[in-house]
Amino acid sequence: MPGVQIVTDSACDLEPEEVERYGIRVVPLSIRFGDREFIDREELSVEEFYERMAASDTLPETAAPPPGKFEQAFRDAASNGAEAVVCINLSSALSATMQSAQNAATAVAGDIDVRVIDSRSITGGLGTQVVEAAKAAAEGKSVDDVVAVVEDLVPRTEIYGALDTLENLKKGGRIGNARALLGSMLSFKPLIHIADGAVEEAGKPRTRKRALEALRDKLFAEGNVSHLRVCHGEAPDLEEFLELISPRYPREEITVCKIGAVIGTHGGPRIIGVCYVK
Repeated sequence: MPGVQIVTDSACDLEPEEVERYGIRVVPLSIRFGDREFIDREELSVEEFYERMAASDTLPETAAPPPGKFEQAFRDAASNGAEAVVCINLSSALSATMQSAQNAATAVAGDIDVRVIDSRSITGGLGTQVVEAAKAAAEGKSVDDVVAVVEDLVPRTEIYGALDTLENLKKGGRIGNARALLGSMLSFKPLIHIADGAVEEAGKPRTRKRALEALRDKLFAEGNVSHLRVCHGEAPDLEEFLELISPRYPREEITVCKIGAVIGTHGGPRIIGVCYVK
């Protein structure tokens, strides 16, 4: 085991093989449908989540993990021989998850050095920061060096998403500065931007086709980017979007990941997003 253990939460949307390959510990949030609560990805798979959401009259709700879950992860790292933990969490502007991790870090302060970092990101953006931290840890870098790797990535991590519906974002209360979109909700397929951890409006295309083209244009306008991930919520037109960006980003250079329940609850079904590092 490396001297530094990387911990994150289930909003990172990493595929199980990535989690395993890099020895990452993922602390799950929970998802509630009415009076039934599920532990993300343990009691409810991504596919089951979207099926359940489609069949449900009420929107699901997400809840941050209790501090005890993070504390357990930190103590396990210590008992497995880790000298330190770097815990990278989804944006504190969108969830109480980081607060929970910080409380746990305080609880274990005498036993293991834990650094909690706000990714100011979600889904594949958070996932990229976590994987790069894990690679640095695997190379034997010190906890300070691993933290520096993540802190360098945070301000350069960008996410744009094309929503197929605003219903979830509106009902979930996570609309942030994109509130202006609500008045004209039905006639647009809005683009959102995760800017400094919060949700902002990035465009109001009228059709899904236009929305995906606008998403491509945002990506292409950046010049060359690295660590490109295309994340989606069971989007039926995913392949069409991959084709749109293929002139510059061939399929084999892209990591495709499914947006899980934590972000899917707010982003809604069929969302497609691009996450990259400037």
